Amino acid sequence: MFKRVDIKTGFLCNNNCMFCVQAHKKHFGNRTTKEIKIDLKAAYQNRCKGVVFTGGEVTIRKDLIELIQYAKNLGFKSIQLQTNARMLRYLDFCKELIGAGVNEFSPAIHGHTPELHDYLTRSKGAFFQVIKAIKNLRSLNQYIITNSVICKPNYRNLPDMARMLVDLKVNQFQFAFMHAVGNAEKYYDKLMPRISMAAPFIKKGLQIGIDNKIKVMAEAMPFCTMEGYEKYCSENYIPATEIRDIDCVDLNFEKTRRTQGKKKFDKCKECIHYNICEGPWKEYQEKKGEEEFVPVK
Repeated sequence: MFKRVDIKTGFLCNNNCMFCVQAHKKHFGNRTTKEIKIDLKAAYQNRCKGVVFTGGEVTIRKDLIELIQYAKNLGFKSIQLQTNARMLRYLDFCKELIGAGVNEFSPAIHGHTPELHDYLTRSKGAFFQVIKAIKNLRSLNQYIITNSVICKPNYRNLPDMARMLVDLKVNQFQFAFMHAVGNAEKYYDKLMPRISMAAPFIKKGLQIGIDNKIKVMAEAMPFCTMEGYEKYCSENYIPATEIRDIDCVDLNFEKTRRTQGKKKFDKCKECIHYNICEGPWKEYQEKKGEEEFVPVK
């Protein structure tokens, strides 16, 4: 697994997701083409072989094709777009992205119905656009990794979402537990479920993918809540990553995530998963406490 860089291209977006962790950065706008190219070159020279373009929403940038071509010409082996996928409803645009060098697509989908997805993204019509996008990418034989944020309005429907993603023939799907930053902090009480309540539905959703031989993953779920599904926790697979953002460069995101982003408890030292598990996001622990987490011995 090679090292990758996450390039934050900026914070403008054509959605306004209720749980967006970047919403508090919207005032920064988007970064310039030159700034992003400087970051791409620096990351490649720092031995990154994979790049993830993320935002905000990358597909609304006028220079996206130019940036992808630049990354490809530098020599990046893996070029992924993290996107709300609404613009990918246009087949010709998908072809243009692929021709420029994209070889992984990560569309975000957060509900199994238009009512649920559009409610969470606060964008009417977004659900059908994402579905069309996935079908376009499937018709072009692209590698599709979907991401779905786990929150109070959708966690009971994760098995329904899994069945839908199986029917859409995605290559991989991930359920990511909500991180209470940005909009997710603003709407915390409306959106944040108990991890212990969400876990059974997450496992059912993962099992549907497993049964259909689809790669599945759960992100930001402490191992003690994932009994029987520990090997599907994302901490087992996240590659060495650096983050290049509008206001900072993080050359060791794993260390930052473990020491600043997430939080384990004193009792976690008794758990057999202590060395690999990162615990929940620290904001969750600050609001919900630690009672629901029981060390596995």
